[in-house]
Amino acid sequence: MSENSSIYAQSGVDTAAGDLAVELMKSAVQRTHGPEVLGGVGGFAGMFDASALTGYKRPLLASSTDGVGTKVAIAQAIDKHDTIGQDLVAMVVDDIVVVGAKPLFMTDYIACGKVVPERIADIVRGIAEACEATGTALVGGETAEHPGLLGPDDYDVAGAATGVVEADRMLHPGLVQDGDVVIAMAASGLHSNGFSLVRHILTDKGIGYEQHSAELGASYGEALLTPTALYTAPLLRVLEDPSTQGAIHSLSHVTGGGIAANLARVLPVGSWVEVDRSSWSPLPVFRHLADLGGHTLESLEGAWNLGVGMFAVVAADKAPHVATALTAEGLDPWIVGTVSTAARDFTGFEQGAKGVDGGAVRLVGSYRAA
Repeated sequence: MSENSSIYAQSGVDTAAGDLAVELMKSAVQRTHGPEVLGGVGGFAGMFDASALTGYKRPLLASSTDGVGTKVAIAQAIDKHDTIGQDLVAMVVDDIVVVGAKPLFMTDYIACGKVVPERIADIVRGIAEACEATGTALVGGETAEHPGLLGPDDYDVAGAATGVVEADRMLHPGLVQDGDVVIAMAASGLHSNGFSLVRHILTDKGIGYEQHSAELGASYGEALLTPTALYTAPLLRVLEDPSTQGAIHSLSHVTGGGIAANLARVLPVGSWVEVDRSSWSPLPVFRHLADLGGHTLESLEGAWNLGVGMFAVVAADKAPHVATALTAEGLDPWIVGTVSTAARDFTGFEQGAKGVDGGAVRLVGSYRAA
């Protein structure tokens, strides 16, 4: 270590640990690189050969950025860091596929109180494996030590990705028509939203993350760290299949804001959907947490996905075929409702969200028994 590096280490920043972390993660990152990635790992900028885009008539670039939220606190509490990376990738690239875009490349950012090389490598390995599964090149990233701002075992993660879609293949609310069918796709668990409420419920009950839950069949920490489902690759294959091409009009990734608000964002103004709760049974993790907190499932629809990770709004005559195709790709789809443009009173409906003047959605009926 040089004298300058030693002085920096005295302030709490260990550049040697950072270098070791890069070495530990390098092979996982390189597996995401195709011939379009130039320069390898460690450059000041990640380089991606965009000449492939010349094959598009009118390529539209899609971008997304996100994090994992307070789910990282649970990973830190039980010292398990190999799933957070998939959560990050899912939250970013599954937003990109909503417009029908194929993710091209991604970068990540990890802020931590102290670089523990093995921990950082676990996080990035998870990111790289999820990038590989979704066809996304991990072209760069940054790990920054923030001693004095974050504790030695504290960290946060964020990422950003860019994708591409042919302009005339882009999915959007303008394609949605009266009578379209809404297909839900199952979530793997809580995904990466609503964990502040989860942590509040468990803290209020004095439950530790290492404590075993008979209802969940695992410790609370392990069950809550179930990684976010990856929808991108299966959806892209269905979108590109000639037999289903044009059948899907819009997609909605169910993240922050809950079920109704996210679906409303991908419907045209004046349209509405009543989502039938009886079409599915929320996963045990939602039922158990609701019981612990003294909440009804209905009261949590704006915080948790309750078992729905993605929606597809599909042409009615193609809905059975699309559902079959989604099942063949390993997803678990079911029909939850039908789009209508008939005039009606929207009292009790969610209308648009996050600045989008979208359609109107409300959930009706009762959830199916467990």
